[in-house]
Amino acid sequence: MAEIPSWHVVGDWFDNCSCVVACPCTFAQAPDNGFCESVLFWHIRHGHYGDINLDGLSFVRVGRWEGDLWAGKAKGAAGIFIDDRADERQAEALPLIFGGRAGGFPALLAALFVGGREARGAERAQITFEIAPDRAQWGTEIAGKVKAWAKALTGPTSPPGKYPQLMNPPGSETGPGQLVTWGKSTVCSVDAFGFKFQWTTNSSKHIPFDWVGP
Repeated sequence: MAEIPSWHVVGDWFDNCSCVVACPCTFAQAPDNGFCESVLFWHIRHGHYGDINLDGLSFVRVGRWEGDLWAGKAKGAAGIFIDDRADERQAEALPLIFGGRAGGFPALLAALFVGGREARGAERAQITFEIAPDRAQWGTEIAGKVKAWAKALTGPTSPPGKYPQLMNPPGSETGPGQLVTWGKSTVCSVDAFGFKFQWTTNSSKHIPFDWVGP
């Protein structure tokens, strides 16, 4: 692989998965029932990979993994969707960053999978998404293939407009020192890359990311 240039990406990440609320993975515990089926979403608000501007681009990974990720015992498979608005150079840079091949925190996360992750393929796609400014709700959709929407968790004692959050989670999927907003999935369905599952009223969470290359 060519020499990795300097890079920096800042944005929003969320997942919708098969775990119950609140997802044990974010507490550095094994997933419910020993496996996780999930949709992972990244949106770069500001970023670059060398001289390649990545502002405004999105990326989605769908898949399943088994075992305790944070103990370095996970085995999994995944397929990826690359924003169809990306040009050729941008489309090459996104999987390098989010797949961990360009170093930084994603590389540390990828290394936790035993023998790496089985790659089921990559597709260009029109990725629609919404993230409310107050984190009241979030979600993403790829027509006919992915639908993952969630609302921030609320209950009988929730103050209006206030949502449960956790600072410094021990198993943050975007790195140390981030703020997690807990949510509840309203739908999480996938029919792509050989995966076909649907979960409702399960876990979702939003965490920002701020990553730099090695």
